[in-house]
Amino acid sequence: MHPHEFWQTFSPGPPPPAPWNDRYPARMPDGRVLWLPIRTLTDGKGIASLILNQASFEVEETLAHQLAEGLRRHAPEVIVGLPTLGLGLARAVAARLGHARMVPLGTSRKFWYDEALSVPMSSITSPGADKRLYVDPRMLPLIQGRRVALIDDVASSGASMRAGLSLLNAIDCAPVAMGVAMRQTDRWRTLTQAPLEGVFDTPLLTPAPGGGWRENT
Repeated sequence: MHPHEFWQTFSPGPPPPAPWNDRYPARMPDGRVLWLPIRTLTDGKGIASLILNQASFEVEETLAHQLAEGLRRHAPEVIVGLPTLGLGLARAVAARLGHARMVPLGTSRKFWYDEALSVPMSSITSPGADKRLYVDPRMLPLIQGRRVALIDDVASSGASMRAGLSLLNAIDCAPVAMGVAMRQTDRWRTLTQAPLEGVFDTPLLTPAPGGGWRENT
């Protein structure tokens, strides 16, 4: 596959066994496969990558539909989206749940924002970035006292989700659920404040004898 061909379509299942070369076959709930490029980390391990705003509309809409179905049992009244790649997914999930809007968090400070309504934020895909996560003060009446689901594109180290949870906790909001398209490895499992719904899971990968990648054991 060429780089621009990832995240564009689903393939029939079942997924082929390891070793995998430059791509990982992520299995969808309906048995189909979404091929994801494998990125090498600084420690030599590998992870499967999903960049949702580069995905086809078919893939994006399918993931949003499946995540909405997973979140439906938690009966969220408000969907809150994490920047940047979680915002589009949050909007699509909210629409599928019949909501009229969603609430976006942001990393761009507007002049009417309150610095007290912000927390530091980092992510595995933006190491070393000095950012803060903000909630628009005008959005507080939409969140406080409501059943909130916090949405991002991927849960990996959990850093982005922790920032979102910290910010919501600062305004006395404890989400009833969190949701992502991909739960990447198992480092997110320390996020114990609310159930984390995901459409599919991908493991930590390690080089396989003879070449390629296999699941880290």
